Amino acid sequence: MAAVQDESKSASHPLYPDMILAAITDLGEKDGSSKLAISKQIEATYGNRLPADHSAILSDTLAKLKDSGKLLFVKNNYLQPDADPQPRRGRGRPPKSRPDLPEGAALQSPKPRSLPAKNKDPSSASAGKKRGRPPKNSKTNGDSVPAAGVAKPTGPKRGRGRPPKVSSSAAEESSE
Repeated sequence: MAAVQDESKSASHPLYPDMILAAITDLGEKDGSSKLAISKQIEATYGNRLPADHSAILSDTLAKLKDSGKLLFVKNNYLQPDADPQPRRGRGRPPKSRPDLPEGAALQSPKPRSLPAKNKDPSSASAGKKRGRPPKNSKTNGDSVPAAGVAKPTGPKRGRGRPPKVSSSAAEESSE
C-alpha cells in the first residue's frame, strides 16, 4: 500500500527537470536563479505534493542538468543557455573582408615587400656574423706588452671604489 501512495505522489507533480526549468523561467532573473530561489519557487507552486527528500532530489537533478548542458552554472546561479547565442568576437580588430574573386584567379599583393627575403645559405657573408654586443678589446695584445697607442699607467695600483677622504689635519702636514 505504501508503493501506491509513492506512485500517487510522484504522479501529482511533473518531473524535476521540468519543474526546475519552469521555476527558472518564472523567476526570470537576468543573472540566473540560486538553488534556494528555485527550491522556494517549486515549493510555492507544488506545495505539499513534493516528496520528503525534495532538497536531495533537487540537488541531484540540478547537477545532472548542469552536466548535460541544459543549464549553465555561473556565480552560484543556474540559468538557461540562450537558444540563439551571439557569436563571441575575439580580441583585437576584426579582419578585413576579402573581395570576391572569380574562380582560378590568384590574389595579388597590392604592394611589394619592403625587405627582401633573408638568404638562408650558411656560406654567405652574414652567416659568420655574431649577434649581440661585440666583446671588449683587451688593452694588451695577449702578452704583457702594452698595445700600440696605450700608455702604461704609473704609480701605485688603484683599488676599487671611491678613494677615502683625506682629513684636513693630514692634508696640512703633507703640504708642509
